[in-house]
Amino acid sequence: MRIFCASIATETNTFSPLRADLSDFKESFYAGPGDHPETPTLCSAVFPVCRRRAKEEGWDLVEGTATWAEPGGIVNSKTWDGLREEVLDQLRSALPVDAVVLGLHGAMVAQNCQDCEGTLLKAVREIVGPDVIIGATLDPHSHLSQKRTDAANVLVAFKEFPHTDFVECAEDCVDLVVRTVKKQVSPELHVADCNMIEVLPTSREPMRGFVDKIKSLEGKEGILSISVIHGFMAGDVPDMGTKILIVADREKNLAQTLAYDLSRELFSFRGTTRPEFLSPTEAVVRAKTAPNGPVVIADVWDNPGGGVPGDSTILLRTLVEQEAFDAAVGTIWDPMAVKTCISAGEGATLKLRFGSKMSDTAGPPIDGDVKILKIVLDATQDFGESIVPLGDSVAIDYMGITVILNSNRSQSFDPSLFRNLGVDPKSKKILAIKSTNHFYDGFEPVASDILYASVEGPYPNDPKTTDYKYARTDIWPRTDISG
Repeated sequence: MRIFCASIATETNTFSPLRADLSDFKESFYAGPGDHPETPTLCSAVFPVCRRRAKEEGWDLVEGTATWAEPGGIVNSKTWDGLREEVLDQLRSALPVDAVVLGLHGAMVAQNCQDCEGTLLKAVREIVGPDVIIGATLDPHSHLSQKRTDAANVLVAFKEFPHTDFVECAEDCVDLVVRTVKKQVSPELHVADCNMIEVLPTSREPMRGFVDKIKSLEGKEGILSISVIHGFMAGDVPDMGTKILIVADREKNLAQTLAYDLSRELFSFRGTTRPEFLSPTEAVVRAKTAPNGPVVIADVWDNPGGGVPGDSTILLRTLVEQEAFDAAVGTIWDPMAVKTCISAGEGATLKLRFGSKMSDTAGPPIDGDVKILKIVLDATQDFGESIVPLGDSVAIDYMGITVILNSNRSQSFDPSLFRNLGVDPKSKKILAIKSTNHFYDGFEPVASDILYASVEGPYPNDPKTTDYKYARTDIWPRTDISG
């Protein structure tokens, strides 16, 4: 058995003031053939999984490029064309192969392509022909197009949000691909449209129970895998929306009916899945008056994981206004301010302007006297088994509040974000972070409470009012449909 493996991944917020090029991929993660580390990344976990299976079973693995850019704006054409052809050329050189396994995200949009993953999968199919097995992993915050399901034999998305199961997803995908090559199963893809777009965290009900239910259905009556494609509301593309995806053994007839039934059940959850969203002031007042800390306040919309800059100062200003000084903020993206602080050195005090560089919706920049508490070059944080780069980073004291400034955009995943910059997260009454829900598994064990702050900014968080040009209109809440 001979299998080719590669990964090109990013999540594109088509409304973001940012743009993405090759430097963004190389800044976040880029590994040439054979250079992928043993630790998995969110969208390239198929590499270590394939390596392990190949070693155990004695089949031949050919590795191509693996690369990931932090979610951001539209990818320029040259970068997309270059990365796509790089992987396709590697595949051509690897022929003949029995299977192709790809680690994808599913919400990548380039200047010249609205469906990058579909285009890549179609090109792979044209190269390998109809009999080679193609499998891919997807992030649930993706766009499931017909082009993708036509080209692939196996598609499996992470079930959890936060995406704590990305390694398990890779294992499921690789296992199904190998079983298909061995003719143990004959997979067929079944899709049902939920006619909605919503935020669907699986750390709380009703999604917690729904995910547990679909897990219990797998492995029975020919159902090989069930995925929920949540959709990505910040991607203005024709396939934006929530869908159910089932991989089933072709001899069985249950799958399409099950996909439809699950889609109707998921549709019934609309408007009930989000946690309580507070205004910045409400969140800070509640956290400040809580009996114990640390209270985590998640700035859900200034989240680099959703493709925005992550440089908003609004929540920090609210902490100051409410005199909530026993707090730490992680992070505010500002490479220029980081460079200035590194030049000044640890222990230095200086006047610094930081934050709010990329848009007029992120609040005014902060101007004030700061003390540099800690400098860490090439800082990182943990996310499950993955290590996430923060770039050169600094911890500063601003009016008694500890603020972490970073040079590589990244959402807040784990308390190691603070610890690695010399801040004990348990020593603060308030931890202000930037993430929608990926922080949950990391921060929940140390938090006395978790609050979600809806801080308006460049993320289009209300599909009813978002100025889409390409996305469908016939889905809830863009249209008030009942079924």
